[in-house]
Amino acid sequence: MQLAFDELGTPLRDVTFVIVDLETTGGAPDGGNITEIGAVKVRGGEVLGEFATLVDPGQPIPPQIVALTGITTAMVRSAPRIEHVLPAFLAFAEGAVLVAHNAGFDTSFLKAACRAHGYAWPTPVVLCTLKLARRVLRGEVRSHRLSTLAALFGASTTPTHRALDDARATVDVLHGLLERVGPLGVQSLEELLDYLPDVTPAQRRKRDLAKDLPERPGVYLFRGPSDEVLYVGTAGNLRRRVRQYFTSSESRGRIKEMVALAERVDTVECAHTLEAAVRELRLLAAHRPAYNRRSRNPGKVWWVVLTDEPFPRLSVVRRPRDGALGPFGSRARAKTAADTLAGIARLRTCTDRIPASGASGSACVLAELGSCGAPCTGAQTIEQYRPSVRLVSDLVQGTDATLLHRGSDELDELASAHRFERAARRRDELAALLRAVDKRHRLTALAAVAELVAAAPDGSGGWEFAVVRHGRLASAGVARRGVPPMPVVDALVASAETVLPEPGPLRGANPEETALLWRWLTRPGVRLVRTSTPWAEPLHGAGRWRTWLDTVDTATALETAGDAVS
Repeated sequence: MQLAFDELGTPLRDVTFVIVDLETTGGAPDGGNITEIGAVKVRGGEVLGEFATLVDPGQPIPPQIVALTGITTAMVRSAPRIEHVLPAFLAFAEGAVLVAHNAGFDTSFLKAACRAHGYAWPTPVVLCTLKLARRVLRGEVRSHRLSTLAALFGASTTPTHRALDDARATVDVLHGLLERVGPLGVQSLEELLDYLPDVTPAQRRKRDLAKDLPERPGVYLFRGPSDEVLYVGTAGNLRRRVRQYFTSSESRGRIKEMVALAERVDTVECAHTLEAAVRELRLLAAHRPAYNRRSRNPGKVWWVVLTDEPFPRLSVVRRPRDGALGPFGSRARAKTAADTLAGIARLRTCTDRIPASGASGSACVLAELGSCGAPCTGAQTIEQYRPSVRLVSDLVQGTDATLLHRGSDELDELASAHRFERAARRRDELAALLRAVDKRHRLTALAAVAELVAAAPDGSGGWEFAVVRHGRLASAGVARRGVPPMPVVDALVASAETVLPEPGPLRGANPEETALLWRWLTRPGVRLVRTSTPWAEPLHGAGRWRTWLDTVDTATALETAGDAVS
């Protein structure tokens, strides 16, 4: 099918490609198992730049991976972590077509890393040289491995399972494949993407839906025959992103089905990608589109609270109140944290109604094990029980970390007694509790600030601004290079949404939105312009235990690697 004149797009000679290759520790992408990134930027056959770095994955590299790549744990020990590498790589690849051999593998790890560390995936056009080779070289080679194709096209660099070498080899393979498709009439990027397999007739017919969309950041909404919202997404460039749904760059079966149903695409232009991400969350909650996996249970979180009775216990609830611990993504995680916290604090876990005095129940197994003071039997008075309740409240509020030290001491005792399996389980339980407390302190600290204005460099000498009120984005804007920033800030503050705080630890904010804002605010380069009150986490909070959590992650990774080898 011949593309219309307005769809011819960018000639291939003018397209900037960033060819990338990753080395990893193996396994599924979890946001932290990349060990090396190598990339080459090219346009018109000329190399414009290269990007290469080892990455500390925060875990040992399995022996079989060392044998394959030659990258050892010692080599990456002093390398930067992926959260520090991502900003530089995303800036290097900004605006370019991302190319990789078996691109689904590399992009899945990059997407997972962005998700894990709060960076918006820029949704670039992605070109897979493996798919292209399978189409172009049908029957010509027995294998489409990178090494085979590099030899076929006489690549100047031999693939070595090191990121930069493999990226350089892929550059030559890409150029060789483009030379093959040129005589077939493939002269533009859009024609190249259309040439690849798996573009359905329904995708081709719907190209006009993207024709008049703006080339700005924002949110897009695919609408169906009854004007229902089928799918919501974000983009740094709305037109370019939506056009990808009508090319081979989109391979998800469910999304192809959605495209076939779509009748139109609406857009909401945003100042920058942070505003787009926030608006996406709000639109997902409002519309619950059928084709968004994230919309199935928007905002469904759980909290752990102390019950209001003479001998309080920990209960898992959906509606938070002041002093609640959370949020948790599932009831099971909330229940595990509640049980761990109750065990350390010696709180009761039974659901019996115990009177303030005169209790005469029977002791349970926990009481016999010394994990509960048995108030149900009258063995413990309210005054004797109250210190445990206070320690729980103080931990959640960040004013006293006694329970964390107690849990750590119990862990040491188990290890000293050579009860290693029990110690490992206790370590993982304590780590999960710590992460929950740490998350609570981070989010509630941000939600407590009535107004905060922050600025992030836009990469071109300008600034992107966010006005945050009680954990919610109230206004967003930009001051491009050469524009005085403070008048822009004043205008954004004056026009910002009024946010009235509600009861509860997050003052009524959506936990996902507050977490998204926190990740953006703590990115390298982001600066605070002004705050109504100091933004600070509790002095005795879980933040002081982050080094301990890193140690736990390393120990867990070692155990996992050992299991894999055995």
